[in-house]
Amino acid sequence: MSRRLGNTIVKKSRALEIVGNFPQSKVMILGDLMLDRYLWGSVERISPEAPVPVVHIEKETSNLGGAANVAANVSALGAHPFLIGAIGDDQYAVELKKNLRGKRLSTSGLVIDSRRPTTVKTRIVAHSQQVVRVDRENPAEIDSGLVESLISKTGKHLTQIDGIIISDYGKGMITQELLASIIPMAASAGKFIAVDPKEVHFMNYKDVSVITPNHHEAGFVSGRKITSEKILVDVGWNLLRMLNLESLLITRGEKGMALFESNGDLTHIPTEAKTVYDVTGAGDTVIATLAVAKTAGASMKEAAYIANIAASLAVARFGTARITKDELLEALNNRK
Repeated sequence: MSRRLGNTIVKKSRALEIVGNFPQSKVMILGDLMLDRYLWGSVERISPEAPVPVVHIEKETSNLGGAANVAANVSALGAHPFLIGAIGDDQYAVELKKNLRGKRLSTSGLVIDSRRPTTVKTRIVAHSQQVVRVDRENPAEIDSGLVESLISKTGKHLTQIDGIIISDYGKGMITQELLASIIPMAASAGKFIAVDPKEVHFMNYKDVSVITPNHHEAGFVSGRKITSEKILVDVGWNLLRMLNLESLLITRGEKGMALFESNGDLTHIPTEAKTVYDVTGAGDTVIATLAVAKTAGASMKEAAYIANIAASLAVARFGTARITKDELLEALNNRK
């Protein structure tokens, strides 16, 4: 069965009711933690040493990235996040924890890996244009001792949450060993499990509630570039069956989203974005909103619909954006 989910399918009153329930949701976020740093400046000349712009830095800022940004998104929506992840033993770890505390996010779920640097993405921005990005990371998988520590922290807090988001950025924390323990543990406890996937780990996401690949990731894993509705449908159902998923949400940029469900429903959700200024962190907004909505009582269709609206607000801003519960309520109230 294939449906087009338009403005009239999810009633405004129902969507407002779900968002109003967001403060009841408790969501664990497990994944790759990052620090996003920004060097802001202006360009007045080209370097005499090489044909590159000379950026005069005027200010420096930092922000939460990766799984830490997902946790910040969950918090902004009014829900209760609990973040679990690994950081290095360095100055950037200190800065990341400072940013977490600034967002009133707990650092008690963090473990220190002194053999790895904290993952940092530094963006140099001039005149609102990104000039270059510099990454500092070690994407090698964490060792078994650290995996056991993360499993222990997850199990300890599992009874206190409604759902779990696995935020996999391929930076080494989400390993096959970790997933092989966490997914059955959460599933047996009846928890909603949402995964923001990385292509190389797809076969390790079996039996979760939902994964949210973009159309490039879904096509890559299936060995087919999604260039038509027919290929999209084939890829979607194939992934759903192959991974034994309850649902699969493929994000499609300007074409919206496609939600595949194990009951046979395929729902097409048109994009809500009127302006696309920056897609940085949009995937974090989608999975955070999806998980919070679902654990607040929404069906998957309703959760995807609300996540789509949140994403449209996020991409209209520069940099990593977090949509608040009030902003989402305003957007819903402004709908016909």
